[in-house]
Amino acid sequence: MDLESRAHAENPDELRLWLRLLTCTQLIEKRVRLGLRTEFETTLPRFDLMAQLEREPHGMKMGELSRRMMVSGGNITTITDQLVKEGWVERVDEAGDRRAWRVQLTDQGRAYFHDMAKAHERWIVNAFETLSLKEIQTIHKLLHKIKLQAQDNLHESLIDNLAENS
Repeated sequence: MDLESRAHAENPDELRLWLRLLTCTQLIEKRVRLGLRTEFETTLPRFDLMAQLEREPHGMKMGELSRRMMVSGGNITTITDQLVKEGWVERVDEAGDRRAWRVQLTDQGRAYFHDMAKAHERWIVNAFETLSLKEIQTIHKLLHKIKLQAQDNLHESLIDNLAENS
């Protein structure tokens, strides 16, 4: 049973839309996870870590990886250890700080990631192939409106919370 099937006709349309968005997101993510596992023998967290490193050719400190991925340092260390062992990433001493190092993709890791990224793109494009370009653009614009409203609501809630706690 997916999240959307929990909704009832009497629920507000907004709630039913939210559940549909979640269901679509979960189904697409399951496809990505399955493809990464079967085609590349890897996981989504490992792919995500490599994607962060691909954007930073000179590597990143572990703490920055943790912040960007919004996971604990322990999780980053575990994933990094696995990727180092497999030769996809390496730890490089941080100039001027003997206690720190940067993590960066190896040349092999960069090539491996590019293959995964191409497959990832193919899976995502496939997920939306029943939509026309105009439909995709329309949904994109509408979701942007929702994103802006959600950001405003979050900002207001944070301000209200700060005011209540001061």
